[in-house]
Amino acid sequence: MRTRLLPLLIVLMAGVLLALGFPLAVSVAAAQQQRVVIDRIDDTARFAALAQFVSDTANSGGPGVGQRQDTLQKDLTRYHQLYGIRAGVFYRDDSAMAKAPEDWTVAASGVEREAFQEALASRGSHDPPQVWPWQDDGRIVVASPVVLDGDVVAVVVTDSPTGQVRSRILMGWLVIGAGEAAAMLLAVGAAIRLTGWVLRPVRILDAATHDIATGRMKSRVVASGGPPELRRLARSFNEMADNVEDVLEQQRAFVADASHQLRNPLAALLLRIELLAFELPEGNEEIASVRTEGKRLAQVLDDLLDLALAEHTAAEVQLIDIGALAAERVAAWRPLAEEKGVRLTGDGIVAVTGWADPIALSSALDAVIDNAVKFTPQGEEVQVSSASSGSSATVTVADRGPGLTEDELARIGDRFWRSNRHQNVKGSGLGLSISRALLLASGGSLSYETNPPHGLRVTVSVPRTAPHGGPSA
Repeated sequence: MRTRLLPLLIVLMAGVLLALGFPLAVSVAAAQQQRVVIDRIDDTARFAALAQFVSDTANSGGPGVGQRQDTLQKDLTRYHQLYGIRAGVFYRDDSAMAKAPEDWTVAASGVEREAFQEALASRGSHDPPQVWPWQDDGRIVVASPVVLDGDVVAVVVTDSPTGQVRSRILMGWLVIGAGEAAAMLLAVGAAIRLTGWVLRPVRILDAATHDIATGRMKSRVVASGGPPELRRLARSFNEMADNVEDVLEQQRAFVADASHQLRNPLAALLLRIELLAFELPEGNEEIASVRTEGKRLAQVLDDLLDLALAEHTAAEVQLIDIGALAAERVAAWRPLAEEKGVRLTGDGIVAVTGWADPIALSSALDAVIDNAVKFTPQGEEVQVSSASSGSSATVTVADRGPGLTEDELARIGDRFWRSNRHQNVKGSGLGLSISRALLLASGGSLSYETNPPHGLRVTVSVPRTAPHGGPSA
């Protein structure tokens, strides 16, 4: 969920930063150009004042017109040499009063001509088009009228290069970009913290749900941290888990009580059947059938009681040699396997340690080996091996029986479930359920898979790490 939520937040924050950054970049570019335009307006106003003085002297016929015009020319030349800005004073007929450089003239069309015509009309010139860093040929043209006795007699025109302006704009954009990048990094960090804060209760809920689904009914969620809605969800989850545990506890208590209460009447019934058998001819088939069904019912009641106790009893977990325990169980079951004509081998058993309840693990191995021997045909082999993989120690029992289909593999271990192909085989269908409950109490598990070309492979797994974060095996 975090991998989906985090990119969404990052994209949204990037969109917000870009939405703020673009107008800011445009504003910076406009501000830099406006500074240049204001400077040019001041310059053209000063040159216009000088040109007005020259024109006024020429109209009045006073002395020193040429000297004053030379002074204006020198000012324009020095201005051009210092700043690289073309500047000139042009009469209405485009002839020059003074200009620098000498070969410059107002173009017949374009930005210069538009600014010139607006100044002749004694109108304020429009702001020059915005210059961008990628425009190598951009220019800023500013024109100012020279007014004498209310009439526009000439126009001062400045044509500025934009290299410095574009450099300052680019530098401003780099600063904005650096700020946006820093803001994006901060936003990503904040998004990671935010998603962690929001999703941490979800992860805890998911882990607790998995624990309960696998039988760890004591798992609960600490309703602290995260948004209020998730804290309420955690409290509701705990209430639900309490109710589910109560219901299951009542169910286990009922099964245990019912099994225990039924054993005495059933034992008395079996005793009476045995007494009745003395009154009937020896070898009576009906009595033999009743005796067999009664014993089967007694076995089912014993298994139900064992299952209820297994689900309720706390495991006594300790560090044990899993390989040695597996070898012991193989040795115990080998005579029965040989009697049936099945080879039970433990050649793959190696020394490996793990944390488990010895009694629970022994019972689970007994149930698994019993099933393997029971369903393996005469002359075939059952192999038992042990290994360690990562955080688990495993014992694997592989048989060469008929195996199970994919659908049957999904159901194996369910209470009272038995394959339709094996209904005639002795058993109650509770052995693996009891083993799974015993293993689960100590953190172990049972898994099933096919054993090509035919047969079943059952893996008993126990953790190599001690409960509550103790040392590893």
